[in-house]
Amino acid sequence: MKLEQNVLPVQNKIMAQYWSKQSTIHDFFDYAYSDDAFQARAQYLATKTYDTAQLSNIIQLYMAPFGVSEASQQHLEELAAGAYVIVGGQQAGLLTGPLYSVHKAISVILLAKQQRAKLGKPVVPLFWIAGEDHDIEEINHTYTTVDATLKKRVYKERSKRKTMASTTVINKEEMEQFVRTVFADFGETAYTKDLLHNVLTHLQGSKTFTDFFTALMNELFAKHGLLMLDAAFPTFRQYEANFFVRLIEHNEEIAQVVVAQEEAFEQAGYGKPIEATVSNANLFFVQDGERFLLERKEEYYTNTLGHIKLTKEQLLEIAQQTPEKLSNNVVTRPLMQEMTIPVLSFVGGPGELAYWATLKPAFSLLQLQMPIFAPRLNMTLVSRMVQPLLAQHDLTIFDVMEGQVEQLKNRFIEEVQDEQAKENIAQMQQQLLAQYEELEQYLRSEQLDLRNIIQKNKQYHRMQFDYLASKIEQEILRKHDVKIKQFDLLLTELFPNNNLQERLFNPYQYLNIYGFTLIDGLIELNLVPSFQHNYVIL
Repeated sequence: MKLEQNVLPVQNKIMAQYWSKQSTIHDFFDYAYSDDAFQARAQYLATKTYDTAQLSNIIQLYMAPFGVSEASQQHLEELAAGAYVIVGGQQAGLLTGPLYSVHKAISVILLAKQQRAKLGKPVVPLFWIAGEDHDIEEINHTYTTVDATLKKRVYKERSKRKTMASTTVINKEEMEQFVRTVFADFGETAYTKDLLHNVLTHLQGSKTFTDFFTALMNELFAKHGLLMLDAAFPTFRQYEANFFVRLIEHNEEIAQVVVAQEEAFEQAGYGKPIEATVSNANLFFVQDGERFLLERKEEYYTNTLGHIKLTKEQLLEIAQQTPEKLSNNVVTRPLMQEMTIPVLSFVGGPGELAYWATLKPAFSLLQLQMPIFAPRLNMTLVSRMVQPLLAQHDLTIFDVMEGQVEQLKNRFIEEVQDEQAKENIAQMQQQLLAQYEELEQYLRSEQLDLRNIIQKNKQYHRMQFDYLASKIEQEILRKHDVKIKQFDLLLTELFPNNNLQERLFNPYQYLNIYGFTLIDGLIELNLVPSFQHNYVIL
């Protein structure tokens, strides 16, 4: 495994600004990313009190059904004794979701390892599963490569209700069909049989989307001690009870300061990432596994449909007695993490960086401090299939992302076109039109008006000539199909749909080729967050 690093063209203005030391974007954060920041944050955490023993017990209780490895057990014991935490998270996507979920986990593990060495104090990695999210359409699919073409594969079971991933029950028969279809797209390798068996075994032991996600992630990262916690885990919700009370007591103020900060963020040229409103309660009410966003209207907390209507006193009672009926949104989730976990640093992507930038005053309002935001690792995996094609055409990954492959493909198609056939068709068309012209003149001389019929005939013949030309072109392209598919494969593998690979493909596409040791190999590269994009030659 070989690592190359390069700087991609700027695709995200906010992330590019975050890596610039002179940028005004740092005014929206308590820390700029640096070694000094980690030292300062550690000193700050040393002045705070967290019930890490209880937190450790909750995480152990959540992970127990999936298996707690020796490395994870050590991290749990260190957490109970007061270790700091590197946190990153993601929705519970199928087959772990897009590759960036795995990239986040690797980032969390490596950053915890790095800071443990630098600070001389236990630092443990924690993956926060956003099981409370209810947009199943975002997590019910993946993409594969079939015959050098991108394919979207979807788990077809649908629900009319907006149930959370952690309460959405899997149709195991339908999910198994989805998994088998995806693996069939991958093709058979030495690892396929065992890998598929492993995934289907975890599926049979899972009840919900979140169960399935946790089981697979735990399998991939157990030896590295990655701790995992579902935000919707009822026992964790009980632990959060007093913190929900705090969010409710300051609810209106939180909304106001976030709106003001987002407006300042927009004026600085970065847009409005969350479109905050002063009436948004930034909390969801959970009813029968379904989430309803609350907003303040007059003296009540209500939802859009209006069938939920709670006074502040009632909402406070719910927070104290049945906190599992409450759920956080993008504003309150980071605040809840800070109140419940000794977060040294939060690992996130460009989207998370944008909305975190709107939250600094909300942290201050609750007498909290924003943790260090650590951009997750960016990686493109370069498989053995595409390496010789890059060499053959003297291309870099950067060239692919810059559009040079598309240009080469179009140029090649132009070069192989049969110009003689095109010329012959054009001549035939001209001759026929001339004959129609003669016919029209004759009919006019005989005072016969058949212009409409002749126009329809001309149109029909034009369509036939176009059809013939397209069929000739198709046959020529079929003749050169191997060469054209080489270009298509480069595009599909490295920059699918003009998007980074990590946003579409799931890791099993690569585990199927390289086996489970691929994850270990990536972690052993000891990458660190930076403004560079990492190309990993497999």
